[in-house]
Amino acid sequence: MSIITIILGHPAKKSYCLALAESYRYGAEKSGHSVHLLNLADLDFDPMLHSASNGMRELEPDLQYAQKLITESDHLVVIHPLWLGMMPALLKGFFERVFTPGFAYDNKGHSWPKPLLKGRTARVVITMGMPAIIYRWVFGAHSFKAMKSNMLKLFGFSPVRVTYLGMVDAVSDKKRKNWLDKMHHLGAKGK
Repeated sequence: MSIITIILGHPAKKSYCLALAESYRYGAEKSGHSVHLLNLADLDFDPMLHSASNGMRELEPDLQYAQKLITESDHLVVIHPLWLGMMPALLKGFFERVFTPGFAYDNKGHSWPKPLLKGRTARVVITMGMPAIIYRWVFGAHSFKAMKSNMLKLFGFSPVRVTYLGMVDAVSDKKRKNWLDKMHHLGAKGK
């Protein structure tokens, strides 16, 4: 069985993203996986770097705990809404503060960053107001591709899978329930 960390990147304490995270967690735990849920809305940290060198500033206890969970995990799940074509600023700030040199990568004496989080897999779940097909084919899923290649894969996560959920506010309750069931199923598989 796997150890899974879910990072919920919606800044509201209650959201459909939270329901997706809880459904994933329930499916995973029911199948014997160990799951930790980091709801960024509940954490106490400054998402601003305040300088170009994010490795120099001491991390708040909640961010130290997040690094501990990520280190212990086999699988990382990131769930967030798409706002203005990107992840919410709180999630971006979390990543900038947590994925530091010496934790996520080693850049000393290397021409290219050496990944320090190899052996872990990841899934990104993105909710959006537009149709998912438009985000994928018209906009090229640019924010997911950036997260995948410029962060997760660069730091050693592989494979990195994605689930797009489009028109979240406009779909039927039945469709929303189907998505919750899908998250439950993915959690049960630990993927």
